[in-house]
Amino acid sequence: MSSFQLGVAGALFLSVASSVSIVICNKALMSNLGFPFATTLTSWHLMVTFCTLHVAQRLNFFEAKSIDMKTVTLFGILNGVSIGLLNLSLGFNSVGFYQMTKLAIIPFTVLLETVFLKKQFSQKIKFSLFLLLIGVGIASVTDLQLNFVGTILSLLAIITTCVSQILTNTIQKKLNVSSTQLLYHSAPFQAAVLFVSGPLVDQFLTKQNVFSHKYSPIVLAFIVLSCLIAVSVNFSTFLVIGKTSPVTYQVLGHLKTCLVLAFGYTLLHDPFTERNIIGIMIAILGMGLYSHFCTQENKKKQQVDLSLASQVKEKDSSPLLTHEDKESLEAKKLSKDSLA
Repeated sequence: MSSFQLGVAGALFLSVASSVSIVICNKALMSNLGFPFATTLTSWHLMVTFCTLHVAQRLNFFEAKSIDMKTVTLFGILNGVSIGLLNLSLGFNSVGFYQMTKLAIIPFTVLLETVFLKKQFSQKIKFSLFLLLIGVGIASVTDLQLNFVGTILSLLAIITTCVSQILTNTIQKKLNVSSTQLLYHSAPFQAAVLFVSGPLVDQFLTKQNVFSHKYSPIVLAFIVLSCLIAVSVNFSTFLVIGKTSPVTYQVLGHLKTCLVLAFGYTLLHDPFTERNIIGIMIAILGMGLYSHFCTQENKKKQQVDLSLASQVKEKDSSPLLTHEDKESLEAKKLSKDSLA
């Protein structure tokens, strides 16, 4: 159990560290170096991730497990589509509405898991998530400009993101595959979707062509750095969702948002107001309560599981005693009969 908890803690730390690093790297690449092609860059991330995992598999760092091709294909395409829709949502909506779209992923995931997977969330967990969402909303949501196309794209982005993250957890548990194996099989399909659609989406959003862009040495260096960090981001994403849950991964994502805001103020001198500070404090309180309540519920579940296991052992052992008692009684009866 302690090794499992250590693995979860390591996965969470890796996810936070790599995600914050790639946000800072990509912000420098897009804002300071003028490379705005986010969707195409994501397709390169996934291709580098697949190539890295392929080399690791050849070197026997992990074993490739055969998975149903139809499942992997649909899962990979869905993941690729969700990334493209999130980028389109950002392009068609204000930054504030885009942040609201990301905030809506948690309650929608809770709804889907409750309705379709019959998963129960306690009132304490729901309250902590509510606090978290309020805090992140105060810290990051500024303007809310609505338009019909942007709203439709945001709804589709929420649905596809929630379903893909739930499937990431479900497939690993149902098919008994590791996060590395699932990522290795699905990454080529995700990359293919974004490699085809990425340049079109980016050209539509930026009015620039990724293939005619002038690539200076420093831009190429940051692209390579971004792709290398993305290997860790993609790996840790699948690892965290597999070891915890889609909701926990989203909670972790909002922790990253708070850290990015703090790093942006500290390192990049982004504007930072009292509203940002209050929002981050409320969000951290919500995250702390969520972690505390989850730990309490997991301990209760472990105690119940242990008591059930002990009851099963007692039931399994009792027939053996009864059988032995019967044999001894029969032996005594035979000895009495022989004496008679």
